[in-house]
Amino acid sequence: MNRREFIATSVGVTAAALLGRLPGASAALTTKRYASDRLQLGPMKVPVTRLAMGTGTNGYGGSSDQTRELGLGGVADLLEAALDGGVTFWDSADQYGSHPHLKEALKRVPREKVTILTKTHASTEKEAIADLDRFRREIGTDYLDILLLHCMMDDRWPEQKKGAMAAIEEAREKGIVKTHGVSCHTLGALKAAAASPWVQVDLARVNPAGMIMDADVPTVLSVLRQMKASGKGIIGMKILGAGGLSNRVNEALQFALSLDCIDCFTIGSESRGQFEDLIKRIPAASARAA
Repeated sequence: MNRREFIATSVGVTAAALLGRLPGASAALTTKRYASDRLQLGPMKVPVTRLAMGTGTNGYGGSSDQTRELGLGGVADLLEAALDGGVTFWDSADQYGSHPHLKEALKRVPREKVTILTKTHASTEKEAIADLDRFRREIGTDYLDILLLHCMMDDRWPEQKKGAMAAIEEAREKGIVKTHGVSCHTLGALKAAAASPWVQVDLARVNPAGMIMDADVPTVLSVLRQMKASGKGIIGMKILGAGGLSNRVNEALQFALSLDCIDCFTIGSESRGQFEDLIKRIPAASARAA
């Protein structure tokens, strides 16, 4: 067995073992779950679907796998296909360069039919206000459903970002933002998010292999359970390890669907075929045997 085969096999074994023994994972689901299930996220009860259509599987420098490979019309086609498939939750970010692609999709789709999440790197009040204005122009919307501070890595981020946090909170009070929170990329940042009353929604990396996560799986799940207990909404990301678990999709979906500490999750499809395959796999994965 070569190294690649060993890793693939190990991931499958790990997923099966974790499903049965990790805190936060149910032994079995009593009903099927679907990508199109409607949920209310966090204390502001923002409507989302169980699956979000991601636009940044690997997003950096103002572009992503989706925007580079599919272009403006292609991503818009995919977002429209998501809505046709009952998935009304769109996940974007300034870093992915996908705002114009959402705007193109909104030429075909009523704004009130979709929930839009985006992310900012703003630290100061001035930067956050500028981003709020620019993001809305780029997307073609008067409001943002979910706005996250993007990629928190320092456990002192609540102090470092307090100017931006104040501006975003004021925007929520004015109805410009429906709810706010963070995405985290270290354990310290994740723990700070759990402790912060400002965080209403957290975007957290979670998968059965611990791939590209903030810490080992049990540790991350313990923090996410604290978040849930305090009423925060939690969106899972890196469910397929940014493609690293593409040969173990069923196990990864089973794991995500078994967790009682995440509300929903985002996965970035790169074609309509991938998306249609995904929405077929989710109910099958949720109905697995105990």
